Amino acid sequence: MREITGAELVELSNRTEVKIIDIRQVDAYNGWSLRGEKRGGHIANAKSLPVKWADYIDWIEVVRHKDILPEHTLVIYGYEKADIEKAANRFLKAGYYNISLYCGFVEEWSAIDLFPMNRMARYRNLVHAQWVQDLISGKRPDGYDNEKYVIVHAHYRNRNAYLSGHIPGAIDMDTLALEAPETWNRRTPEELKESLENHGITSDTTVILYGRYMSPDKADPFP
Repeated sequence: MREITGAELVELSNRTEVKIIDIRQVDAYNGWSLRGEKRGGHIANAKSLPVKWADYIDWIEVVRHKDILPEHTLVIYGYEKADIEKAANRFLKAGYYNISLYCGFVEEWSAIDLFPMNRMARYRNLVHAQWVQDLISGKRPDGYDNEKYVIVHAHYRNRNAYLSGHIPGAIDMDTLALEAPETWNRRTPEELKESLENHGITSDTTVILYGRYMSPDKADPFP
């Protein structure tokens, strides 16, 4: 394995057998600048494979699902050199032997406009945990320009999901407040307006919506 420069990576990125792998958290890949990089997002054509996934037992299945195969040439980049090396060693143990490391994403790639980058459309509508923490701590996170917000924990007839643990200050909302069980279509505009206002939500409110994954349980009538 060897470290390469941004110019070398530009050359490699034009080859079909090269797979560029972004090991940062998905929020950074989507577009958020989490380390003060000039441009948020990811190197054009890179695949997202966060380094923390390397500890999962089914890691190699995820890798193959992303069409990353041993015969490919890999270029791995991220924020920290230690994380890049960890991911590279995981690939080595899995039989991937043609690997290069790129450690200049923040200082070089994101800072030079000529180096191509992409990001998810409307990524700002998919906020990350630190963004929410900053908001409830009284700060003004990037992209928030309002004076009124409501954090909503959504569930379907399962308020225990909310009561057993939720983001501080969040309210809960049963999805039945928005859809009619007789037809499973959304309620009328008048009903929706009344329901949202009952939850403290008006047209000028910033709404941060989240849910809680709970493994289906056959004993639970509403998993």
